[in-house]
Amino acid sequence: MHDLTQSRLLRWAAFFLFVQSIILTISPAVRERTWDVNYRLAHWIGFFAWIVLISIAHRATIKHLPERDPYLLPAAALLAGWGLLTIWRLDEVFGLRQTIWLAISVLVFTLALYTSKNIGFLRRYKYVLLSGGLLITALTLIFGTNPLGFGPRLWLGCCGVYFQPSEPLKLLLVIYLSAYLADRIGTGLLSSRSTLFFPTLMVTSLALLLLIVQRDLGTASLFICIFTVIIFLVTGKRRVLITTVLALSLALVVGYFFIDVIQIRVDGWLNPWNDPTGNSYQIVQSLLAVANGGTVGRGLGLGSPLLVPVAISDFIYAAIAEETGLAGTIGLLILIWLIITRGLIASLRAGDRFRRYLAAGIVTYLGIQSLLIIGGNLRLLPLTGVTLPFVSYGGSSLLTSFIALFILLVISNNEDNEPAQLDDPRPYSLLAGVLALGLAACALTTAWWAIIRAPDLLNRTDNPRRAITDRYVPRGELLDRNNQPINITEGISGTYTRVYTYSDIAPITGYTHPVYGQAGLEATLDDYLRGLQGNPASLIWWDRLIYGTPPPGLDVRLSIDITLQSHADELLGEHAGAIILMNAKTGEIVAIASHPTYDPNKLDSEGEALSQDSSAPLVNRATQGLYPIGTTTMLPLIRAEFGAEELTDSELNLFYEKLGLHQAPAINMPVSFDTEHNSAKDLRMSPLQASLTAALLSNHGVMPVPRIAMAVNTPQQGWVVLSEENQPLEVIQAEAADEAALSFIVEGKPYWSHIGQANVDKTIVTWLLAGTLPNWSGTPLVLVITLEESNILLAQEIRNNILDAALNQ
Repeated sequence: MHDLTQSRLLRWAAFFLFVQSIILTISPAVRERTWDVNYRLAHWIGFFAWIVLISIAHRATIKHLPERDPYLLPAAALLAGWGLLTIWRLDEVFGLRQTIWLAISVLVFTLALYTSKNIGFLRRYKYVLLSGGLLITALTLIFGTNPLGFGPRLWLGCCGVYFQPSEPLKLLLVIYLSAYLADRIGTGLLSSRSTLFFPTLMVTSLALLLLIVQRDLGTASLFICIFTVIIFLVTGKRRVLITTVLALSLALVVGYFFIDVIQIRVDGWLNPWNDPTGNSYQIVQSLLAVANGGTVGRGLGLGSPLLVPVAISDFIYAAIAEETGLAGTIGLLILIWLIITRGLIASLRAGDRFRRYLAAGIVTYLGIQSLLIIGGNLRLLPLTGVTLPFVSYGGSSLLTSFIALFILLVISNNEDNEPAQLDDPRPYSLLAGVLALGLAACALTTAWWAIIRAPDLLNRTDNPRRAITDRYVPRGELLDRNNQPINITEGISGTYTRVYTYSDIAPITGYTHPVYGQAGLEATLDDYLRGLQGNPASLIWWDRLIYGTPPPGLDVRLSIDITLQSHADELLGEHAGAIILMNAKTGEIVAIASHPTYDPNKLDSEGEALSQDSSAPLVNRATQGLYPIGTTTMLPLIRAEFGAEELTDSELNLFYEKLGLHQAPAINMPVSFDTEHNSAKDLRMSPLQASLTAALLSNHGVMPVPRIAMAVNTPQQGWVVLSEENQPLEVIQAEAADEAALSFIVEGKPYWSHIGQANVDKTIVTWLLAGTLPNWSGTPLVLVITLEESNILLAQEIRNNILDAALNQ
C-alpha cells in the first residue's frame, strides 16, 4: 500500500513538472504572440534528470524501507523539481549546476539507503560529527570565500565548486542535541538542570559564535530556534520559549545599534519605501514581484523575476509567486506543510527517544528555515539570507535537505510499530500549531501583497515590470480631436517603443518611461492606453491568463486641436507661462500650452538633467502651476457678481470659494489647487481654474466641466464618448455675466478681454482673461494666458493671434 501511494504521488509530481516544462518551452511564443521565436529547451535536461534520479530514489525506498511514510519522498521530490525548473528558467548555467547537485544529493540519499539504514551510528558518534562540522565551519574563517567575489566568506572551495559548511552544521546540531538529550533521559540524568541545559547551551553557543563571526546571522537565528524547540520538546516547559523570544528580541535591539548588517535589514523590514532603490531594493522588488503575480500568476516564463536580486536562491519564493501567483504559492506552502506534518507523525511513532527528538528537530529545522526565508520575501520578517529547503539554488542546502529526508524516511520506517513512551504530547502539538500558523501567515501575507496591495504597488514609478510589458503589448495612442497622432507606439512585439510625434505638448500629455515612470495624460489615462479599461472583462482575463499581460491598449481622442496647439506653443516660445483655450460651453480644452517644455523622446539622455532643472519644464503649469491672483485679475467676475469693485477680504474669500478656487477641477489629468493660503489676498490659482471662472462671462454665468479626454476606441463599439467628471454649474446670474462681458469688450473684436498683474517673490505675473461675447453665434471660447513676467504687450499679441485663428477656423 505504501509503495502504491508513493508511486501514484510521484507520477502526479512528474505530470506537474512535465506540464510546467511544456509551458516553459512555449513561453517565448506566448510572450511575443508568434510561433517564430527561439523556444526554451535547456530545462528539459533538468526535467529528465529529475525523472531518472527520483525513479532511482523511489526504487531504493521500496526495497529498503517498506514501511516508510509514502508522502515524504513525493513532497520533497516535487519541491526539488519545482525549484530546479524555476532555476533553469531564471539562469540556465545555474540550472545545470543545480541539476548536478541534485544528482549528487539523490545518489548520496540512495547510497545511504543501501549502506546506513540503521541510523544508530549518528547517536554513537554525535561528538565526532558535531566537532567535525564545527571544525569545517571554522576553516571558513581562514580559507573562506564567496562565489560572488564579495560579501560574507561562508563557503569553502574553488574553481566553480563551493560548499557551505553551515548548511550541514544545522543538521549536525539537531543530531547532537537529539542524541545527547536522549542519552541523558536514558541514564536518568535529566533531573539535573545543569546536566541538561548547560552542556548543550555551551556547544550551541560555540556554533553561534562561529556564525556571528562569519556574519551568517540568518543561520545563527535558526540555530537558536532549533536549540529552543528541542529543549522545549524534552522538558515541556514553555518558559524556555518565552526566554528565547525575549532573548532574540533583546539581541535584535542591541544588534540594531551595534551591527550595521542588522540595522540595514531591520530598516528595510520596517520601512522599505524610504530607500527603495538602495538598501531596500531587494525587498521592494520582491514585493513588486508578488504583487505582479496576483491570484494566478503572470505565467511560467512570462514574468520578470530576474528583476529581484538573487532570485535563484534568497528570493526564489518571490520568483515563483510572480509566475504562479497566490495559487502557486499556496501549493508550495501545502507541500512544506505536508513534510512537516508527516515528519511530526514519524516523530511521534518513533521507536525510541533519539529518533523522536531527531525527527522533530529535522521538522523544526526545515519548517523554521522555510518560514524565515518566505517571511523575509514577504516583509513578514527581516531578511535572513537562508535558503528555502529543496527549492533554492545551492548544492550544500540541497544535499543537506536530502540527507534530512533520508533520516525522516528511516525514522518513519518503524517496522515493529511500537512507538516509544510519550509522557506529554502537548509540546509536539504546540510545535505543529506554531508552524501551521507561520505557514498560514505566509499565505495570508502573500494574498495581502498579491491582491489587496497589488494595484498600488504595480503603479509605483520604480516598478520596471510595466515598462517590460510595454515592450510586448502595443500601447494605445493619444490623438487630437481630428485623429492626428500625438503620442504613438512603434515597433514589433519585444521592441515596442513610445514615440512622441508632437513633443512641445509634453508637459500636458506626459510620458511613459522605464526609468522615470509616467507623467501627465500618459499616467491618468494609463488604464485605457494599457488596455485594462475599455476592453471586455473577459478579454482582459483571457490575455492575463494566457499571455500574462493585458490586451493591446486603446486609442484615446483628446479635445486638443493640434493646429491651434502648435500656434499657441509657437507664440509662447521661450517665455515661461501657460495658455489655455477652452470651449466655454462644453469645457473642452482646445489648446493648452506650458512652457518651458521638453522632448520626452530624449528622456534617456536628458531625464536626470530635466528633473533637476530650476525652470521646472516637467511641471504642467497650465493645471499644476499656482499663481497669485492679485487685486485686479478677477475684476470682470467681481463686477458681474457684486456690481462693485471694492470688497472685504471675507467677501472676496467667499466668492473665490463659490468659483471653486478652493478645490481641484474635476478633470482626468494632474491638477493642483491652493491648500496653503486662507486669505483671499494671498490665494493662488492655476490657469485651468482661471479658465473655468472666465468661461462664466462667455457662457451666461454657467461654469462648464473641463474636458480633455473625449473618447476611447473600443474593440466592440468603436469610439465611445467618455462621460464628464461632473455637471455644469450656474455660478453667476446670466444677465449679470453678459453685462460684465460687454463692459470689457475689445474694440472691433467679437471678444472681451481683461489684463491683471500680481507679485510673487519679487516676480510679476501677468494674467490675461478673454472670451467670446455672449451674443457670439459660433463656438463660445475662453482664453487664459499666464506669463511669469511683466509683459502686457506679449499677452495681448498672443490673445489676438490665437483668438483670431480660432474664430476664423
